Amino acid sequence: MKIVDILKERAKGFAFEFFPPKTEASRAALLLALRALKRYQPLYASMTYGAAGATQERTAEAVNMLLAEKDLVVMPHLTCIGAKQDTVKNILDGYRKNGIENIMALRGDPPKDASNSDFSQRDFRYAKDLISLIRGYGHFCIGVAVYPEGHIETSSLDEDLEYAKQKIDAGADFAVSQMFFDNRHYYALLERMKKRGVNVPVLPGILPLTDIEKVKQFTSICRTTIPKSIQAKLTRLNKNPLDMEKAGIDFTIEQCRKLIKNGIRHLHFFTLNKLEIITKILAAIEL
Repeated sequence: MKIVDILKERAKGFAFEFFPPKTEASRAALLLALRALKRYQPLYASMTYGAAGATQERTAEAVNMLLAEKDLVVMPHLTCIGAKQDTVKNILDGYRKNGIENIMALRGDPPKDASNSDFSQRDFRYAKDLISLIRGYGHFCIGVAVYPEGHIETSSLDEDLEYAKQKIDAGADFAVSQMFFDNRHYYALLERMKKRGVNVPVLPGILPLTDIEKVKQFTSICRTTIPKSIQAKLTRLNKNPLDMEKAGIDFTIEQCRKLIKNGIRHLHFFTLNKLEIITKILAAIEL
């Protein structure tokens, strides 16, 4: 089933994003998480894909794990920077053959040791190029990423919105936001999109704020900011990881409750494959 139709039919629900496991132990942990989270009847389950195909084989295996759980709607991620069109078409042909109807279309980030010239002459430069190719299949529902605080490569929120609009105009059906820790950024994004006539569902991307150092690593390569008060609180607990985790879970629960109170009924969780943390948050949320 296509996610855009699910969002129309289901007034509320959670979606879960996973990453491909590297070891047998992490594979078993992912399988456990998938089966435990099915009790929440997820809107869909998505699987990440490394830039320039860095996790292509592991992503394919992990997507098959999702498909094996028969009652999950599956959405693989697909990045295009540095990719050849024939390679991308082969991937899409395989997904279509396996009955997958949803793709998260992303540009992806170039490898750190690559120059811009390495990718400027390739078949895809922007996510909108990938979206146009996928739309040509006439088969897939297409999700894209949007950025409440703006993409790190844009000079202003207006420029960022223009790129978002180009992706929607190219054929995207819905969007998932980058992580944010102040809901006002998400509400402001929705307002900007509404004013520009960009009318697609935008699910808030929720990252549990349970490891301040790891999250600071994430935010160092994007424009996401961490409120000073919670950053200070979690930093003080750095030497007590269980206390830091609890404080972070409490923060994320409150963030979700405020979103729900303000009428947001579909939430997308970046699970980091951590079942215990996600289930604690979900147990505390009334949706």
